[in-house]
Amino acid sequence: MSLSSASHSTSANDRGRIGSAERDIVALGVAMAALILFVGTGGTVLPQIVRAWLGIGHSPDTLITNALLLNIALIIFGWRRYTELTKEVGERRKAEESARQLAETDALTGLLNRRSFLPASARLVTDVCETNQGAAVLMLDLDNFKQINDVHGHKVGDLVLTETARRIEALAPAGASAGRLGGDEFALVLPYDRRTPDKLDQLATSLIDAVGAPIAVEGKTIQASISAGIARTIESPVAEQAEECAQALLHHADIAMYHAKKRGRNGYAWFEPTMESELRFRHELETGIRAGIPKGEFVPFYEQQIDLASGELVGFEMLARWNSPQFGLVSPEIFIPIAEDIGVIAELSEFLIKQALEDAKQWNPRLSLSINISPIQLRDPWFSQKLLRLLVESGFPPHRLDIEITESCLHENVGVVRSVVTSLKNQGIQISLDDFGTGYSSLAQLRSLPFDRLKIDRSFVTELAHEGSNAKIVEAIVSLGRGFDLPITAEGIENAEVLRIMKSMGQLKGQGYLYGRPENHAMTLDRLAAQNLLAPESELPAEDLPPRRPDLRAAG
Repeated sequence: MSLSSASHSTSANDRGRIGSAERDIVALGVAMAALILFVGTGGTVLPQIVRAWLGIGHSPDTLITNALLLNIALIIFGWRRYTELTKEVGERRKAEESARQLAETDALTGLLNRRSFLPASARLVTDVCETNQGAAVLMLDLDNFKQINDVHGHKVGDLVLTETARRIEALAPAGASAGRLGGDEFALVLPYDRRTPDKLDQLATSLIDAVGAPIAVEGKTIQASISAGIARTIESPVAEQAEECAQALLHHADIAMYHAKKRGRNGYAWFEPTMESELRFRHELETGIRAGIPKGEFVPFYEQQIDLASGELVGFEMLARWNSPQFGLVSPEIFIPIAEDIGVIAELSEFLIKQALEDAKQWNPRLSLSINISPIQLRDPWFSQKLLRLLVESGFPPHRLDIEITESCLHENVGVVRSVVTSLKNQGIQISLDDFGTGYSSLAQLRSLPFDRLKIDRSFVTELAHEGSNAKIVEAIVSLGRGFDLPITAEGIENAEVLRIMKSMGQLKGQGYLYGRPENHAMTLDRLAAQNLLAPESELPAEDLPPRRPDLRAAG
């Protein structure tokens, strides 16, 4: 039954009960009149009946006796109906109170729901209008709650939500109202002294610490965290605008909470006016990404990978670029995190890989193609099958494909990573551990996971030319690679001095802007044609090849 039809049904039932109650009141009135008549007639008839029973008098008139009996029946009927009416009114009041609670509170946590939280906020704004206080809203959102549900199940997820609500309520100050506005989104509206806004900082910190404490659930220990956004009234609000003020506080706190997540989660942020324009820009980017994937606006660019000792080109790493009609050529540092947040990274990556495999078929067969994989894709147990399907459809040899997995993926779910890596290796695909040195991988993981190559993160390599650089760290990584019999690729080779230092460390591959910026498909074919590195069936001047992509310029 829909909410609308349920509402109509409830109204009809209420009208029926009210009509019934009105009829019962009439019945009670009749009974009261009968009682009055009983008093009037009984005073005369009852003594006559008693004397007749004692044999000292005549029996009363039959008509009067019948009237008395009728009065007694009416009194019994009226009292019974009155008792039923009292019981029904009591039950109805309980039902109305239960319905009110269901309409205003969250069934799981007992906190206010979204529907009732705004009126509660508006009432608080109205209350503080006559005081020296202000109103503030803290928006609280659990970090990575979907992962808790996926790994441990929805039952455990519900228990985490319940415990989170309990901890928020326990820290809520006097006069505050707590609500659960969505799946894992909570809010707190409270009065505060405008002279001491730092107390809101203290409250936010306490909430983050409290929610972050381990939760014991069914023999498991769950570690949750929250991101919080704070918005407050600066000046005394106007009572007539209490609802508009409450809506603005909720909106601004939500924007601030998003920025807290953007800064790294498990923290809080105050609302600032500039955040609103940033959020609007973010929304435009999200819309553009969703629309751009089916339109083919995302294109692969290729960065050269060089054998440092010989200087020969040995392959390319595919880098994504967004050729947006609205924003121009957009770097992956901007759109990749957004695509991951809105859940389209798998679709986007599959689209780009498919294009890259078709492009790489026109290269010399000795050239490899490296592709970065998002940590989100590695959570998909069917990822290896999807990749194999793309290889079969394109006819690209698996041994020429190198999948790069970032080191940070290993501590999320090493069991799933091991399963995916093993499956890919069984198909003949090469696996590289990317950004090595920046994550949390252990020697045990390096030994147990069948990687084919380590890639040193560019943050270590680019600093080699400076005094007091990371040379010792780079040397240690290279030595570690030798110890595990893993070839090394160095990212971020941007000048001759860095190249000289890396050459001195042994047989390595490298990539970086010293060898040129990433290039689109057409420019890559020009380069390969000049070096006679096109596939035999593709050894044509690049200008004679049919155009496959818009002729975009290279981007950093």
